[in-house]
Amino acid sequence: MAELPIAVTMGEPAGISAEITARAWAARGQFDLPPFFVIGDPDWAASGLAGLPVAEITAPRDCKAAFTQGLPVLPLNLHEPARPGTPSVANAAVTLQSIDRAVQLAQSGDVAAIVTNPIQKSVLYDAGFRHPGHTEYLAHLTGAKSPPTMLLSCPDEGDRPGLRVALVTVHLPLSQVPANLSEANIVATARAVAQALPRDFGVTEPRLAIAALNPHSGEAGALGHEELSIIAPAIARLRAEGINAAGPLPADTLFHAAARRNHDCVICMYHDQALIPLKTIDFARGVNITLGLDIVRTSPDHGVALDIAGQGRADPQSLITALIAARDIARNRVAYDAR
Repeated sequence: MAELPIAVTMGEPAGISAEITARAWAARGQFDLPPFFVIGDPDWAASGLAGLPVAEITAPRDCKAAFTQGLPVLPLNLHEPARPGTPSVANAAVTLQSIDRAVQLAQSGDVAAIVTNPIQKSVLYDAGFRHPGHTEYLAHLTGAKSPPTMLLSCPDEGDRPGLRVALVTVHLPLSQVPANLSEANIVATARAVAQALPRDFGVTEPRLAIAALNPHSGEAGALGHEELSIIAPAIARLRAEGINAAGPLPADTLFHAAARRNHDCVICMYHDQALIPLKTIDFARGVNITLGLDIVRTSPDHGVALDIAGQGRADPQSLITALIAARDIARNRVAYDAR
């Protein structure tokens, strides 16, 4: 049975998404990329790379044949031409329509996965958008029954192990993190990862490392109580459920190469605890993967980069890795569910 294509959303049209999408298509042979199409404005798509051939399609089934001839585009016209570096509220609705259409195609079984280009939330808010962010909007569209989990990864390279991290709290001021940690949300995050690793990544016996919040794991309460009162009880619950969870482990010794070989994912308590090591290990190829949806969704681990939009400087590596990850997760789910 032929594999389904991947739908790529337009993202913020004034950012770098046209360029990285075009450059990813141009590198399709080098990286053995799966067939993909972008849902967006054909003129916007063509602006991503000088001389880029664009192949307009009417349905996902046309993607495979078109993919060798040009970047396949399922047309969705902007309300006004995109100006690199200058987002327009007039185009906010089209940005959301691209996401809506991708989700519809994934839920109807017309595409294997969606890869979402970065959005500029401030512009969407000015247009009346009321969701905290991209992931929460996808949870709304898909009817997710519980909050999705953000997992980020970078791939192995030679002898260097990659890294997977999952976040218990996400976009919060650091001062608010302790008050928002609970035994329940640590357990929920770890459960979601333990369930996803076999189905999405082929990890048959997941090993989770649970990061401490405070330096030196709190030093038995001398440097903070969260390890004793919240994190350790959460780990005990996970172990009682049969989940292999180690910790609380000091974050300053958790991310070097030898330590990374001892676990399949680190459950991190806050944003920078997860993102700093990931981006230090492999800044260009980090991928954001959303767990807890009924569709496969990945995205590049960077923003819209308005400061370099339209300058021909954007690096497509994160989008390329997101496309590869989406293909692999979709394949793994099919194989796992067929067992």
